[in-house]
Amino acid sequence: MSYQVLARKWRPRNFAEIVGQEHVLKALINALDNDRLHHAFLFTGTRGVGKTTIARILAKSLNCENGVSSKPCGNCSACLEIDAGRFVDLIEVDAASRTKVDDTRDLLENVQYAPSRGRYKVYLIDEVHMLSNHSFNALLKTLEEPPPHVKFLLATTDPQKLPVTVLSRCLQFNLKRLPVSLIEAHVGHILDSENVRHESPAVGLIAAAADGSMRDALSILDQAIAYCGGNLQEAEVRTMLGTIESSYVSSLLEAVVNKNGKLLMETLARLDELAPDYELVLSDIASCLQRLAIVKAVPGMLPEFTDLQDLHALSELLEAEDVQLFYQIAILGKRDLQLSPSPRAGFGMTLLRMMAFTPPSPESKSWQVSLPAERGDKTGGSNSFPDASRGTVPANPPSGNKTAEWREPDWIGLVESLEIRGAAQQLALNCVYRSREGNILCLELDSVHEHMATEQLIKRLEDAISRYFGETLKLRIQPADGELATPAKQDAQRQEERLKAAQAAIISDPKVRELCETFGTQVNPQLIKPLD
Repeated sequence: MSYQVLARKWRPRNFAEIVGQEHVLKALINALDNDRLHHAFLFTGTRGVGKTTIARILAKSLNCENGVSSKPCGNCSACLEIDAGRFVDLIEVDAASRTKVDDTRDLLENVQYAPSRGRYKVYLIDEVHMLSNHSFNALLKTLEEPPPHVKFLLATTDPQKLPVTVLSRCLQFNLKRLPVSLIEAHVGHILDSENVRHESPAVGLIAAAADGSMRDALSILDQAIAYCGGNLQEAEVRTMLGTIESSYVSSLLEAVVNKNGKLLMETLARLDELAPDYELVLSDIASCLQRLAIVKAVPGMLPEFTDLQDLHALSELLEAEDVQLFYQIAILGKRDLQLSPSPRAGFGMTLLRMMAFTPPSPESKSWQVSLPAERGDKTGGSNSFPDASRGTVPANPPSGNKTAEWREPDWIGLVESLEIRGAAQQLALNCVYRSREGNILCLELDSVHEHMATEQLIKRLEDAISRYFGETLKLRIQPADGELATPAKQDAQRQEERLKAAQAAIISDPKVRELCETFGTQVNPQLIKPLD
C-alpha cells in the first residue's frame, strides 16, 4: 500500500477528533442535536486550521444514514463515501479555479432537484472569496432562498473580500490560529502512535514553525521524519528548519548591549557556519525582546520559558524603552532583508544598528557637558566649557561621587550630560530652559509634545538633574505654542540643512547632469540622503 501523508492519515473524521476550535464546535454540535440548522455556513480563518475539515464533518452529520446528529456513525455508506470524497450529494468546488459567472450558473442549475442519495445536497465552496462579482450575484438569490434540501458550506481565508450581502445571509464561524502548546501536544501524540522516536524540544520546534496551522505542522513533521531518518532530534530539526539555539540569540543581544563589537562579529561568524534562515533568526530575536519586555514589566510572568534566566540577565542590562527600540529595529530589519546585498549582510547591519543606538552604561559613559565657565574662572581646562552650538566637543565633567557646581546651563549640553535616555531624554530635548526660582527650574515644552510631560518622565528628569548638580531640584514645565528653539528642533534643522546641501551637491554635479542629459532622466531629490 502506498504511503499516506500524515495530514491526510490523521485528518479528523468527527468533531471529537478536532484539535481546538471549541467555540465553533460547541455551536455546531448544539445546532445539530437540537435541529436548529441554518441553510448557509461560512467558515473563516487562516490556512490549515480546520475550515474544510469541519465542513466535511458537518456534511457527514447531515447525511449520516442513522439520522442527523453531531456524532455521525462513520460506518454507513454515506459516511464512508464522504470520507473517501466520492459522495454524490456533496459537491465540493474550488472557487479559485471556477471564478466565472458561467461556472457558478452551471453549479447552481441543479439546486432545485432533490438529492440523489443523501438527506441534503451540500455545496462546499472553498476559497469562496475568489468568485467574481457576477458570480456572487448569481449565487446570492439561491443563497437567500435555497430549497429545504440544500445546505451551503462556504470556506475562505479572506472574508473581507466577500460582499456584505453574502455575509449577511450566512452563519459565520471564525476559526482561530492554534496555540503552539496545542499543536505540540497533538504532534507528540501522533509520533507516539506512529512509534517514531523523538525529543521533546524537536517537537516544540515543529509546533512553533507551523505558525498556528495544524496542517502545516503535519507537513513539517513528515519532512522532519524523512530528514532525521525516523528519529527526531533537536539539532537535526533545527538544521532542517534553519532555526538556531536560544543561546545564540542571548549572545548576540548581550554583545549588542555591551557594545562588544568583537564578540558580536565572532558570534555572527559561528552563526554563519550553521547557514540559518536569517529572517527566522530576526524573528527569534524579536520574540526574545517581546518576552524581555514582559519580564521587565511583570517580573515572573513567563515561567514556562526555558531561557528565563537569560532573559532576566538581559533585563538587568536594558531599560524598557531600549527593549522597545531594539524590537522595532528587529521588525524593520526583517522587512529590509530583501533589499540588502545579502541576507547575511542585512542581518549583520540590523544588529550593528541596534549597537549604534545602545546607550552607554553609566560606568563607561563618555560624559559630555557644555556649561559656560564663570567670568574670572582661573582653572581653565576641564572647567572651561565651550559653546555646544558651534559643534565643539565638551570636556569631561567630574565622575564618581563628584557633582557639577550650579551655573546657568546651556540646556543642550546639560541634556547630553545627564544619565537619561529613551522617553525621558526625548522630553528634555523638546524643552528649553528659562530660569531658576529657588530650587525650581522653569522649562517650556513644545506644545506638540505636551503628552510626554507625564509624572513618571518628569520625575526621572528631576532625579537626573539633581544627581548631576548634587542638590534637590524640581521642574516646572509649561507648554508653549510659539516657536521654541528646542534641542530637538535644532537637530532637525541641522539635518534638514545637511540634506539640502547633499541634494544640491548631487544635482549640481557635472557628471550627474551629464548622465541625466544622456539618458533623458532627472534626479529624484527624495532618494538623496546625506552621509552619516
